[in-house]
Amino acid sequence: MPENPGLSSPGMNGILLPQVCLQTEDNRGIIRYMRKEYWSGGHTRHRLKYHIVWIPKYRKRVLRGKLAQRLRSLINQAADINGWYIEELKIMHDHIHMLIQVKPDRAISRVINLIKGGTSRLIRQEFPELDEFLWGDSLWADGYFVETVGVAQEEMVKKYIREQQS
Repeated sequence: MPENPGLSSPGMNGILLPQVCLQTEDNRGIIRYMRKEYWSGGHTRHRLKYHIVWIPKYRKRVLRGKLAQRLRSLINQAADINGWYIEELKIMHDHIHMLIQVKPDRAISRVINLIKGGTSRLIRQEFPELDEFLWGDSLWADGYFVETVGVAQEEMVKKYIREQQS
């Protein structure tokens, strides 16, 4: 994981970087920095946040109850394993909104592929009743919406995701 730049630690080109609000260490010894604005790696400082939206096949309203809880758990597990940080996640009955921060060595298309592919396979195995509504092997429709989120937009996007209604 990236190093903690501290409150007044100068970043690249002398720019002051924000302080890390909370540092935790999990049972595998991996240090997580929560709410960190800029991550460090090698000779870089980066902040790559994306707003992602995707839907189940046929936009069926199946993302509810135990299925939605399991889906949230799987998405968070994928983020932990891959070193991503999910800032916001809202699972609606017929679509998902997520604000995620990733490292620059991972293409966002690959991140989405890992999330959609992994969750689809496991959810379809654990909830066989979906076969009645969704034909084929996939839980998700092809495609997705993604946009980069800058500093000025971030609070607006977070608020938008939080205020989604079922």
